[in-house]
Formats: sequence, C-alpha cells, structure tokens
Amino acid sequence: MAQKSQEKGHTGVTPVATEPGRVRNVVLVGHSGVGKTTLVEALLRASGTIDRAGAITDGTTVCDHDPAAVRQQRSVSLACAPLLHEGIKVNLLDTPGYADFVGELRAGLRAADAALFVVSAVDGMDAATAALWEECAAVDMPRAVAVSRLDHPRADFDEAVALCQRVFGDNVLPLYLPMLGDDGVSTVGLLSLITRRVFDYTGGLPAEIRQPDPQHLPAIVEPRDELIEGIIAESEDESLMDRYLEGEEIGTDVLIDDLEKAVARGHFYPVIPVCAETGVGLDTLLEVLTAAFPSPLEHELPVVTGVDGAPRPPLTCDPDGPLVAEVVKTTIDRHVGRVSLVRVFSGTLRPEQVVHVSGHGLAERGHPDHDADERVGHIFTPLGAALREVSACVAGDICAITKSGSAETGDTISAKENPLLIAAWEMPEPLLPVAVVAKSRSDEDALARNLSRLVAGDPTLRLERNPETHQLVLWCMGEAHADVLLDRLRAGGVALDTEPVRVALRETFGSTARGHGRHVKQSGGHGQYAVCDIEVEPLPRGAGFEFVDRVVGGAVPHNYIPSVEKGVRAQMERGVVAGYPVVDLRVTLVDGKAHSVDSSDAAFQTAGALALRDAAEKGEPTLLEPVDEVTIRVPDSSVGAVLGDLSGRRGRVLGTESDPESDGRSLVRAEVPATELLRYAVELRSMTAGTGTFRRSFVRYDPMPAHLADQIRMEHPTP
Repeated sequence: MAQKSQEKGHTGVTPVATEPGRVRNVVLVGHSGVGKTTLVEALLRASGTIDRAGAITDGTTVCDHDPAAVRQQRSVSLACAPLLHEGIKVNLLDTPGYADFVGELRAGLRAADAALFVVSAVDGMDAATAALWEECAAVDMPRAVAVSRLDHPRADFDEAVALCQRVFGDNVLPLYLPMLGDDGVSTVGLLSLITRRVFDYTGGLPAEIRQPDPQHLPAIVEPRDELIEGIIAESEDESLMDRYLEGEEIGTDVLIDDLEKAVARGHFYPVIPVCAETGVGLDTLLEVLTAAFPSPLEHELPVVTGVDGAPRPPLTCDPDGPLVAEVVKTTIDRHVGRVSLVRVFSGTLRPEQVVHVSGHGLAERGHPDHDADERVGHIFTPLGAALREVSACVAGDICAITKSGSAETGDTISAKENPLLIAAWEMPEPLLPVAVVAKSRSDEDALARNLSRLVAGDPTLRLERNPETHQLVLWCMGEAHADVLLDRLRAGGVALDTEPVRVALRETFGSTARGHGRHVKQSGGHGQYAVCDIEVEPLPRGAGFEFVDRVVGGAVPHNYIPSVEKGVRAQMERGVVAGYPVVDLRVTLVDGKAHSVDSSDAAFQTAGALALRDAAEKGEPTLLEPVDEVTIRVPDSSVGAVLGDLSGRRGRVLGTESDPESDGRSLVRAEVPATELLRYAVELRSMTAGTGTFRRSFVRYDPMPAHLADQIRMEHPTP
C-alpha cells in the first residue's frame, strides 16, 4: 500500500485530529459525471495533500482506485480522502453518482456530518439528486452546493443556480459570482457578494484578492441584497433585520458569522462556483467546508442499545466517553486483507485495543448475527487505497483498521467490557436477480470464498441459494452493480457464467382424477410387489396436502399405508408437470394389492409415486406462479407510463395515491406475477429516468396462463 501511495504522489503531511472540534466529515453527492472525484482530487492538490492531481481517464485519481472504477471511468464505491486546511482535518467522502451504488452513498451519509451537493454547470442535475436533498432535509443535515465544470464551453452558472433554487427550495444562494476572462468564455476569478472583493486566479492558487473594477459593482447589487436578506432572516439576532431595513450597513464580520451559524444548523445553503481544472473557487470552497460546516460535536449521533436490544443513554462525541464506532465500508485488499473504514462516534480507538464487534439485523441478506471480541492491530488514516498509520482515532474522526476477522459493513465496534449496538441505517432492497454458476468443481470452492468477501462488504447484496430451483442467485441493485460484482468474482480467480433466473413455481391438479400404481419386479431372490389405486382431488389454494386412507378388506396391509403416503409425498416434491412441487391436494388411497413375500416399504413407496404420476396424465395438472404485491414510488409525470407497463406484465392495479412523504410523487399499488418482475428494477429505472423505486412482497400463487405453462413444460419436463 505504501508503494502505491508513492506512485500516486501522496507526499503531503498526514492529517491527524486530536479533538472532535477540529474535524469535518463531508460527503460529496451528485449524479454520475458532475465531477465529484475530480473535485476531490483538486482539493487534495490545493491543500498540499498530494503533489499532483490524477485523472479519471488515466485511472490515477485517489478515490477511484477500484479496478472496476478505473475500467468504467466512474466511481463504484465509497472512498475517503482527508486533507488539512487551516488546522482542520476535512474527511472528504466521495460517493458514486450512479443509482446502482446507493449502498455506498448511504454509507457516506452515515459517516458524514454535512453534505456537499455537486451540480454541473453544464448538465444540471437528475431527479435522484433532488430526492436526496429532501432526504437530507428530513434529518436537518447541513448542505452546500458546488457548481462545477465552469471551464466547459456550455457552462451556465446562472442557470445552474436557478435550477438549484427551483429544485432545492429556499435559502439556496450564491456566495460568489464567476468572472470571465478577456476571451469571454473562461472563468478566471470570483466576485464575493459579501465582501465585494475579487478573487483573481489568473496567477493560480492562492487567489489574488483585490478590489473589483467599477463596472463589476452594478451586477452584484441585486444578488448581494438577496444574499444578505437570506442571511439576516436566519440570524439569531432578531434586531438585525430591522436595522437592515432602516438602511444600516451590516458589518461583514456579522454577516459571515451569521452565515456560518445558519449553514451549520442546516438552515442556509451557500452556492460556490468551482473549477477543478483551473483551481477557481477551491480555496473559497475549503473555507466553507472548514468554517461553516459543523464539527462532529454539533451533529446528532445515532441511537445505541445493548447487544440484547436494551436501551442505553444517548451518545456524546466525547473522546473520553465509551467507545462506539461503526464500520461504514469493508473491502478485501489482496495485499493487506480485510480493510474496514470506521467512523468513531464516541471514545477513542487505539492500536492493540481489545474491542467487541457486533453485527445484527441483516441475516436475511447473508449476514448472520455475530458477536466477537477482537484485538485492533494498527490504525490508519486512509487516502483512497493508501493507508497511513496514526496513533489513535478520536471521537468524530474516520480511520481504517485492517485484518479484522469478523467486521462487516454496518457492524458496531465498542468496548469489550461495554458492548453496544448502533441502530442500522436504512438500506434499499436489492431487486435484480442474477443467477451464477461455477464452470468447474474447483471454481465452486473459489466462488464460495469470494462470495463471502462480497457479502461482508456490501449490505445491498443479498445472496440466495434457492433450494427449489437449485440456483445461486445474487440479488443486486441493478445491472451496473451486477457487473461490478461479477468482475470482482472473476478477479478473485473464479471462472463463472450467468444463466436465466428461474422462478420457483408450484404445480397442482385442476380436476379430480384416479391413478393406478403398479410396481412388480421379479429378478431372483425376493421380488418387488406393490399395487395401489388412489383418487386425487384439488384443494383450495393454500390448503396444503391431505392423505386419506379408505382401503377396505386389508387390500393394502396397514403397515404399508404410510409407505404409499411417503411415495406420494416424494413424487409431489419432484413434481408431475415440470419438476416443481405439487401443492393443495387431497390423495385418497382406495384400493391395492400386496404379496406376502415380495411386498415391502420401498415397493409401496414406488407404487404410490407411480399412482400420482398416472393421475397427473388424467387430472389436468396446472402450473401455479407466485404473485407479488408491488408498491411503486414514481414522479407524478411517470404514473401513466408505469400503469401501461403494468398492464403488459399481466399486472392488476389496486390503486394509486399521492405519496405522503414527498410532493410531486405517487404510489402505485398492484399485483404482478413474479415471473414478470425479474428485470423490473432495470426497466422501471429506464421508464422514470432513474427516479422510480418499488417494493415487493409475496401474496399467493395463481394459475399460469396455458401458453406460458406449455412453454415451461417443454423447457423443464419432469424426469
């Protein structure tokens, strides 16, 4: 790891925090392509953390060190990049902008105390970014906006600000206006609306601060008045507005102080123009991140309980308090092994400390509940993939630990003598299934090992070994997520293929039928002799299985009647149409024959199975498919398209209603066959420009249409 650090030029001083008040944890969010990773790279260079900035196209950036990110030239995982500015350690958390990697975004939000929304001056923003703003607003997370890509020929800062104000709402106001160079295109400076000073970047960083030219002043009058009024409206000094309205010139120091307080409270959202390529605005952005964003001391901490669920007192961000930290990301490095990115909420994490690691509540996703005591080895501050050793990690800071035997993403790390559990953060349900199969027996072992590593690091992945279809299914967030997972498996030395996902169907009988089972063999020694006659009767859906004995006169000896039932049940498990279990059936044993010597338990089991198969040839067997109830959350403008699509999926719409949690969105409820939902996660995203989400839950089994059932029979005949 050290060698990798040197190759990328990570030669700056390692940022170290000794108290929570000198830490800022900032997550960068925005849709893919707005320049988050490039902006982080530029900030690292501007702060002296690295001596030269890498490029996404070259695969040399600090944050996009994952091989999949280098190949795809976009972020696919959360990365932490700390820097030091004016004695403040800023942990920049770079998140993927693509919706498939929402788990990495959630982890970044969990570890952060404030969010920097990056909006392109060229491409605007997507609806997912707008929804995320609402989510941050619900928890009062402080936010600021960086308008990026000012160097692009089509950049329009004013339109980007107007868009942010329309989408994000009130108190989204610029602190600076970009200034163009002599060519009328390139941005060479910023004009501060509060101080009325020019930040001139023609000589590079740091900017030269000077008085504006007279012709620039009229252009800032209106936006400056709007900014000052916005700041004063959020001021704790109620007399300030009256003084301003009376014409008093409010001091710059007062305005800046009130601005910083309003931003830290999450009530005011400054907009800063930046250009990562030219350095414009980087120093002013660093000033906002360090002076206006809150320290961990000012941010509400997660709820904690005992590992048994018993309530515990609220946490405080105290380095001397009880140790409580959370693993926000887990990766497996081929050189170092397991690397855990950890946010410390309380206490101080030290090398060689014995801690308790707890993970609860994700058993259904392949993360069994676990508790273990482990010794922490070395503690590092991460810079992308590079690890730089530090002596401790105090409350409020973020660090990395290595070689933990059990720590997984979402786990709580606490003191051995006082084990605690942090309330889990919300993770969306993975809804795109991908069936994988190893190419050889040796690959099966490698696949099992690598899957355990993937599951440990990705709580949005759900691993299912379906006992009915005998498939190994990865439930993913989308196609891009699936591609990255498959690439990581192959990079781990696994040769594998994908195959169509099979839905676990059921079989039943459509009418009453009789079946005759005769199993007679004589081949030296004891033979095999068993004959039975059954009647098969369908039961209401969900009634299960009944076996009735109506044999008279001892035609089937009493001790062989359970054998017949056992054979019938075995055949029901194997199926009679396409290899799926038979359900909702009453089987009545009405007659049979036995031999005093050659009859046996095994013979009557075989006869019972043959009788059920014989009845299936006469009793109109049918296939049943699972039906799920889906709740689809989409913008109002997409409701019509979603309803039309559901009709094509044989869906039955139950109703639509306004989303009580969000204006401008609707909830569509419907019942849809599970076979029609295999790729719905991808197709819904396409229909709604990435803004639609849905939940599903099993309701019942319904008969499958005849033409589809016939196709299944041909593809999967019962042996």
